[in-house]
Amino acid sequence: MTAEIERISLVANDGWRQHASEGSFLQQIYLVATRRQTVRIRAIEGRHARLTVKIRTSRNRREEYEYDIPYCDAQEMFGLTRDFLRKTRYEVNGYIREVDVYSGQNRGLVVAEVELDDVKDTPSLPEWLGPEITGNELYSSRRLIKGRPHASGLTPPCAMKSGLYRHKVDPMLGRQIAVGISAETCLKVT
Repeated sequence: MTAEIERISLVANDGWRQHASEGSFLQQIYLVATRRQTVRIRAIEGRHARLTVKIRTSRNRREEYEYDIPYCDAQEMFGLTRDFLRKTRYEVNGYIREVDVYSGQNRGLVVAEVELDDVKDTPSLPEWLGPEITGNELYSSRRLIKGRPHASGLTPPCAMKSGLYRHKVDPMLGRQIAVGISAETCLKVT
């Protein structure tokens, strides 16, 4: 088991690309996807597969268990569902460990994960990082896999229509985060 402590933000521009590795194509399905627990199957570059179990213990922390599984088993499970997430993941130097560029029904969404050793860490963050979306249901994998509304820019489209969206400065990061709208509210507005 490992602890996953991360903050997730939208990406404001392509400044991250100069620090990124070659991307890896990921495709994933969720066998269980609740607010507190997820069980995911991920295919990596069409050659490897992993089973991941995540259990949320606080807003920014999840206990994570990962296991390699036979790729043929993953293919069989993928064949039993229509709901996939597809993205290309880039490794980036520094606190920003990964940038995910979504494709398919979530094309245009680009997010960065800030990996922390402790929830109290306050790393300096690059200018290309946009508002934080950690905990924002609009961007949860269980919503994205169903093609729910998401932002192609910095503001969720439904929130722009409703006027319910706003930013506040997170004291831990010293940066703007997206607050003020839930996925349920968004679905009622759109």
